[in-house]
Amino acid sequence: MWPCHRDFLSQYTHHHLVAFLLTFFSYVLLHSSRKTFSNVKISISAQWTPSILNSTLPPYSPGETWEENCLFSDSQEATLFLGALDTIFLFSYAVGLYISGVIGDRLNLRYVLSFGLCGSAVVEFVFGTVTEWMAFYNVYFYCGLWVLNGLLQSAVWPCVVTVMGNWFGKSGRGFVFGLWSACASVGNILGAFLASSVLKYGYEYVFLVTSAVQFAGGVVVFFGLLSSPKEVGLRIDSETGLLPVERDSDSHRPLMSDEEEEEEEEEEERVCDAPPTPIGFLQAFCLPGVIPYSLAYACLKLVNYSFFFWLPFYLSSNFGWPEAQADRLSIWYDVGGIIGGTVQGLISDVLGKRAPVIALSLLMAMGALVGYSHSPNDQVVNAALLATTGFFIGGPSNMISSAISADLGRQDALQGSQEALATVTGIVDGTGSLGAAAGQYLVSLIESKLNWMCVFYFFVLMTGGSVVFIIPLLVGELRSMCRSRTLQTHQL
Repeated sequence: MWPCHRDFLSQYTHHHLVAFLLTFFSYVLLHSSRKTFSNVKISISAQWTPSILNSTLPPYSPGETWEENCLFSDSQEATLFLGALDTIFLFSYAVGLYISGVIGDRLNLRYVLSFGLCGSAVVEFVFGTVTEWMAFYNVYFYCGLWVLNGLLQSAVWPCVVTVMGNWFGKSGRGFVFGLWSACASVGNILGAFLASSVLKYGYEYVFLVTSAVQFAGGVVVFFGLLSSPKEVGLRIDSETGLLPVERDSDSHRPLMSDEEEEEEEEEEERVCDAPPTPIGFLQAFCLPGVIPYSLAYACLKLVNYSFFFWLPFYLSSNFGWPEAQADRLSIWYDVGGIIGGTVQGLISDVLGKRAPVIALSLLMAMGALVGYSHSPNDQVVNAALLATTGFFIGGPSNMISSAISADLGRQDALQGSQEALATVTGIVDGTGSLGAAAGQYLVSLIESKLNWMCVFYFFVLMTGGSVVFIIPLLVGELRSMCRSRTLQTHQL
């Protein structure tokens, strides 16, 4: 059950707050820079195609022709390539997650996290700013940079989830992680705001600003993050939170000789200081619940990331709204996701179960997707439908990628080995990214061959697939709830 307010707050120290904020803003900055690419697709597409009369582009200098920077003959080819870049990024990101999860359980999380943030910032700066300043446009160079960017960014999520799992116990985890997992949506909002504010100077300056801020964040994390309570003399209790490491308190011990006390203290020190043995990748993959939630997240992340990558493009191309205006309107999807993740995490804490909350939300999401696909050309109505859709899609997505991943990486089946959280998080998010990667090119293909309405029907189908994969877990948790109710009834 949900702990009382005073007991819940008494678990936490200022170290919790620092860990919460640094990991939160690490992923905010990462997603902000990632959102940049989706927010400037119209401008990039115009720059890569022979559209010299496009009012969004700066005037050409004397003697400059469109052939000097033209990669594609028309906007349709450019759109397909942008979809291919999304797919390339997500495939490399997915592969990197499987690797970085294992690395995160074996190396210092602070080093891995800082390296991912700073390295990704440099790659994005080169991709969007340096190439434009040097007027260097090359398809293969763009693809290579985006593969590297995916690998570097994959180091971040398993690390931040593991740090949060190290600091926050199971009690209240749904609410804490639901609130914390808003970092992706907050990053999207920040990225959309920065893009709409700087885009008038050229899309290269959008990449410049977001990559510079992300690099600075990586430096702050390197010098300021405490990745584990052990670094400040605390130990975690999975149910109640953190407790001080006590080795010299003997007020409740039976009397013993000095030699026996020394031997016991030495034994306690060995137990406390001995690092847990990390489990293997296949062992983590076979843990209960990992495969069903990974497959469900693959379908769900496909839908969630399609909104992430294509929503501003859809709003601009389908309704004819200016790109900067479309960027600002897309924020409402993330607002819904923030509220959804927090509220649904709190409800799952009260119930003590996650699957029923997720299943109900996904069923509602299918209806919300159908409703949004018929949105009129009205920005107020569109924003309301976007927020509703984000609530029912972003909420379950945030829960699976954070709170549920932490639950899976700290479950009883590990039998004392706690070094699995980063590996499990990498597996869940990596599998989800594989699904999202396959989906991004399909979105561009379906849109170009058919229309946007068919794209939304595709989203409904994938959301239904998420429900199918968690049905076994849903049935098990409902049976457990029924058994608990029956026992309570008999006891009364």
